[in-house]
Amino acid sequence: MTRSPRLAAMVRIAFLSVLSAAMLIPMYILVINAFKSQQDILKNPFTIDLSAATTEYLTAAWNNPDFSIPKGYLITLGLVACVNVISIGLCVPAAYVLARTPKPLFRLILMFFVAGMFIPTQVILIPVIFVLRRLTLMGTFPGLVLFMTATTIPFTLFVFTGYIRVLPRALDEAAAIDGAGRWYTVWRIVFPLMRPIVATAFILNSLSVWNDFASPQVILGPGSGIYTVTTGVYAAVGQYSADYTKVFPTLLLAVIPILIIFVAMQRHIMRGLAAGSIKG
Repeated sequence: MTRSPRLAAMVRIAFLSVLSAAMLIPMYILVINAFKSQQDILKNPFTIDLSAATTEYLTAAWNNPDFSIPKGYLITLGLVACVNVISIGLCVPAAYVLARTPKPLFRLILMFFVAGMFIPTQVILIPVIFVLRRLTLMGTFPGLVLFMTATTIPFTLFVFTGYIRVLPRALDEAAAIDGAGRWYTVWRIVFPLMRPIVATAFILNSLSVWNDFASPQVILGPGSGIYTVTTGVYAAVGQYSADYTKVFPTLLLAVIPILIIFVAMQRHIMRGLAAGSIKG
């Protein structure tokens, strides 16, 4: 009886270890090849000679005239901030109304938004282009912000509604007895209790916005002078580039910030998801 649980635990650990190693191999190859010459990369892309490692190519990628890494960082961080502020600001009161109104119509509205989670953004890009052109927002940063906000609202609204539903209604009743209005109740009483799920939505939405390539590439276009990290990498490296001393360092510089953010904030993600699962 004691061997079976121990064997099952060992199998799980071995499986997770193999899976983690398989997922880390691409990142390992990216990191070591960012410090190697073209000849060394082609000769052996899986190992690195520390004595021959150099930061020359990272410096060249940082100073690439076709793609300013600092500018790409600033634009992408600004995009992430704007999208999260608007998305969370809209979804908190909307989720409160949907969660506190037990009517079939409101459940149908929630399902309508949830359906948006299953529609790939690439499918609706062409219709969005016509809408943005009519609003004279095509090729502009505000146009990209509006579209990216729309893509994050379904998930944000869904998790916020589920979280608010399990918060006791006694909080609302006590606030009403004290003379508080709905707006005060939402932002001063309910919203502070949503910090775990807000942090989770913020981080996951940030990862989605940072990693998106198709949307900024199509909406901003090549001649706007505005580019995110992903579209900037595409412009700097080129579609058919075989110069790996440019490819690997540029890609490494592009993913470093989001990796740091994810590693630093992963405990908040787990805390928010765990809180939602326990409360649900």
